[in-house]
Amino acid sequence: MTDRKTELAENLANVEERIARACAAAGRRREEVTLIVVTKTYPASDVRILSGLGVRHVAENRDQDAAPKAAACADLPLKWHFVGQLQTNKVRSVVGYADVVQSIDRARLVTALSKEAVRAGREVGCLVQVALDADATGRGERGGVAPAGIEELADLVAGSPGLRLDGLMTVAPLTGEYAGREQAAFGRLMDLSTDLRRAHPAATMVSAGMSADLEQAVAAGATHVRVGTAVLGVRPRLG
Repeated sequence: MTDRKTELAENLANVEERIARACAAAGRRREEVTLIVVTKTYPASDVRILSGLGVRHVAENRDQDAAPKAAACADLPLKWHFVGQLQTNKVRSVVGYADVVQSIDRARLVTALSKEAVRAGREVGCLVQVALDADATGRGERGGVAPAGIEELADLVAGSPGLRLDGLMTVAPLTGEYAGREQAAFGRLMDLSTDLRRAHPAATMVSAGMSADLEQAVAAGATHVRVGTAVLGVRPRLG
């Protein structure tokens, strides 16, 4: 445990230094960027260590892993983010622990989340996931909606009981015009965020950037970065 704590502390310090440098280079204050540590595939014991090291935001992408982990860490001062593609049959469980769902990509999901949030007496923050590589169907390789679909989905979230529209999320595309152009992709997301805030001024959250491209996200103006591997190490392969 001590060795793991040392390892996580060193990795966390390195990531903090990267974020601080990126903020300085962009003329931003360090407190403008929130680090979310993506703890998927790692045990609750790691989440406990991270909490002790000052981490306050963690993210998961599979409910079957996240639900028991969140329950085991319910005593910790953590904010849980759900970042994976969410099936409607998992919504009741996710609403039980997630403070923010970052992967809103369809109206049916909004309806299901609203119903369960009201039933649970909770307010769940929502980010519309933007697919910058959206194809003719309006969806991207990693989920999300095309930029043209943001307004309608955002309005639906904002008007749904139990839900709070917090902003936008994206994953740097692997294909299409933004492939290999992470900063341009994140810059596009910032433009879309500016458009969104005209109608929804409180939707200020912009979640972008991961272990490999957090600097580009900070340079573009992201408010939250989602970092897993750089903090926790290379993930074991799931069988």
